[in-house]
Amino acid sequence: MGTKQSSIGGPVSRSTETAQLDTVLTVSSKSEYQKSKDWKLWQVLAKASKKLDSLGVETRGIERIEPWERSTSKVKQFISVVGLWLSGCGGLSSMSSFYLGPLVFGLGLKNCLIAGFLGETLGCAIAAYCAMMGPRSGCRQMVSARFLFGWWFVKLVCLVSIVGVMGWSVVNSVVGGEILASMSNGKVSLPVGIVIIAVLSLLVAIFGIRQLLRVETYLSLPVNIAFLLLYVVSSQKFDHLTWEDAITDPASRRGNWLTFFSLCYAITSTWGSIASDYYILFPENTGDLHIYFLTFFGIWIPTTFVGLAGTLIGNVALTYEPWGDAYAKYGMGGLLNEAFKPWGAGGKFLLILIYLSLISNNILNTYSAAFGVQLAGRGFAKIPRWLWAFVLTAIYFVCALVGRNKFATILGNFLPMVGYWILIYFMLLLQENLIFRTDRFIHLYTKEFAEVGEARNIHLYTSRKQHYNFAIWNDYDKLTRGIAATVSFLIGAVGAAVGMAQTYWTGPVARRIGGEEGGGDIAMWLCMGFAGLVYPFLRYFELKKFGR
Repeated sequence: MGTKQSSIGGPVSRSTETAQLDTVLTVSSKSEYQKSKDWKLWQVLAKASKKLDSLGVETRGIERIEPWERSTSKVKQFISVVGLWLSGCGGLSSMSSFYLGPLVFGLGLKNCLIAGFLGETLGCAIAAYCAMMGPRSGCRQMVSARFLFGWWFVKLVCLVSIVGVMGWSVVNSVVGGEILASMSNGKVSLPVGIVIIAVLSLLVAIFGIRQLLRVETYLSLPVNIAFLLLYVVSSQKFDHLTWEDAITDPASRRGNWLTFFSLCYAITSTWGSIASDYYILFPENTGDLHIYFLTFFGIWIPTTFVGLAGTLIGNVALTYEPWGDAYAKYGMGGLLNEAFKPWGAGGKFLLILIYLSLISNNILNTYSAAFGVQLAGRGFAKIPRWLWAFVLTAIYFVCALVGRNKFATILGNFLPMVGYWILIYFMLLLQENLIFRTDRFIHLYTKEFAEVGEARNIHLYTSRKQHYNFAIWNDYDKLTRGIAATVSFLIGAVGAAVGMAQTYWTGPVARRIGGEEGGGDIAMWLCMGFAGLVYPFLRYFELKKFGR
């Protein structure tokens, strides 16, 4: 079982630091000079973390939050998470995909509404289920994924998760830069706007979950008021709305409908890779249904609120030339600026509030991605989370600069791919919980419950009748080997490959659905089906052979 606090998280003795340092350095292969340099670097990091800890920065890493360390006030935690979802989901990050229905896929208002909101609702259901692992385990989402993928293979999942949330950060940074460039009539360049949003996001992300929840709650109210007023000002042009699809070929329309559905699903399902991170301070006995519906509606309500606005103004831009020209020149930022133009300076102020929603979303992404990096290896785990936040910010900042002129292409190509893996992860977690973690098969976990004996029901969740020994979250010898989950994951990826319809690849199955405009994306269904069919058999044989 791992320590409760990383070696960099606070003052420790010199002997303890030496022991921890030796796990990273191979003494026999390094000179005394090199060891001295490494020791000094380690001391610098330890001092920096101690100083930041005194300022309220969370220096704890991927360690499990034990039940006695968590908050005793459920009401306080519920209020904080509600504010987090309102701020994180009720912003431009969610809105920025919905306007692609009319402007990129050529769908009319009717098809945009049906495909968009069915897709995002499915994604909310996936994310909400994943979030239930937070109070149960006290572990970050990717740490609890070790109970599926094991010590080594979970690194693959972490990599995919990091790519997903960092992809959203790239999207947010580009949209933020477009807003500032449009508001200033080009005086603030797009790269400068990207710099501003990256720096502001980093300043909050390095402080940790308690400060993060506080900031997100404070931001939620003004941001949502600004979006409400966006409805008011843009309603002046709603007479330009059209129910008719711009694309006429029936097969192409069907393919675009499916692809847009997958895109909107990815908007909300991506939260599944980090959702439980924000529930680890909840009491261990918090009900599963409480967490599920709090997460489902916490994501669904604000996403629907801003998604409808994006669908409406995107549809208007199809036929109203000034809005269409603004989108062509400055992208989403230009379109919003044009919508607020009738209100002059007041409209620009409201647009700044909406701009803050991008920062809010980036804060969440940067915070959670850092834990995924720490799971890459013991050495990575010893580097403090706040330092990884700097590194990740630098990476997505560079990517945003490189891709700033191809935002719609990046978004349309990238986000559905992220959504595919979340469905595979959800399917494996669902089967693990409902089949193998029940009374019928729990006897097969001979390694996980070896030291618990008759008291193994200490982690029994009566609402689901599921058994976990979360105390072994960091025990290589007792965690599953992850062979069944990894093989199922790869088989699911094959399903995604044959069913996806993206610019970079159209699978043979997807190609038969779409028409002259391309294929229809059904990868999300195939990847879930492929993985779900093989996992129960593979997992049973894995448990029989290895006992974990």
